Amino acid sequence: MAVALVFPGQGSQAVGMGRALAEAYPEARAVLDEVDAALGGGLLQLMYEGPEEELRKTANTQPAIMAVSIACHRALVKEAGGRFQLPLYYAGHSLGEYSALVAAGSMTLSDAARALRARGTFMQEAVPAGEGAMAAILGLDPQLVAEACKEVQAQEPGSVVEPANYNSPEQTVIAGHSSAVDRAIAKCKEKGAKRAVSLPVSAPFHCSLMSPVQPRLAQVLAAVTFKQPTAPIVANVTAGPNTDPGRIVELLLSQVTAPVRWVESVQRMALSGVDTLVEVGPGKVLSNLARRIEKKLRAFNVEDPPSLKATLAEVFK
Repeated sequence: MAVALVFPGQGSQAVGMGRALAEAYPEARAVLDEVDAALGGGLLQLMYEGPEEELRKTANTQPAIMAVSIACHRALVKEAGGRFQLPLYYAGHSLGEYSALVAAGSMTLSDAARALRARGTFMQEAVPAGEGAMAAILGLDPQLVAEACKEVQAQEPGSVVEPANYNSPEQTVIAGHSSAVDRAIAKCKEKGAKRAVSLPVSAPFHCSLMSPVQPRLAQVLAAVTFKQPTAPIVANVTAGPNTDPGRIVELLLSQVTAPVRWVESVQRMALSGVDTLVEVGPGKVLSNLARRIEKKLRAFNVEDPPSLKATLAEVFK
């Protein structure tokens, strides 16, 4: 058995996440307390009690999801005990790459919390509210989605719409100016897309409109010390493994404006021998996507005490 641990991105948040885990495992509670303290307090109460609108704000969502993901990881390692072996790979979707870095020992929990609070704030400020949008295009070849985006940009110089997340062979997310995203949706439907779903996000992530974020985030990351990970981390930008601490900042900065190559990331891990994928953190988005990308993969998730016990029972049976 060869395991990859993967960590979710934005959209997996929910009010109440992490609470049951913190009540059951002191290790998980310690993680959430440390993140809360690193950010000056208030995040833990927001995670547990809401309001949801406030939790959905990017500057809150990003450190909150990372905190729950690492709480799940610490509980998983503790419960597995001597049975826990290092995964063949770590990987994370967008902000999940920071969770992967913490789990792999490359980055401290507090540094990741502060970096993600800054990243979320900078992303929110990069594009005025209402000017950007994202949409999931379903049932259309990713190359045709990219083609539709290029056609819109060619017709309207200055407008931006680009592939942002290659999530599965059937789902590609696009991002850019709101009007350009609308036109790209129409073109995708002309090319045979089954449907398009507008995403309730506050900014157009992973496209060139996010370029103002990079110099600001570079200053934050320059103050962080990165160590060699305990196992390779598959980067969003390259869909390839990295163990070099000297490359981490460059990969995280590139990730801000580049698409998340999740399909290739999962395929790469499977080709390298991974047969079991465990999603560590809130929700089941990545474990569900994994089954669509590589049907032979066994995929599980750990987000609360019942799912932790169920996953351990399956993985170590």
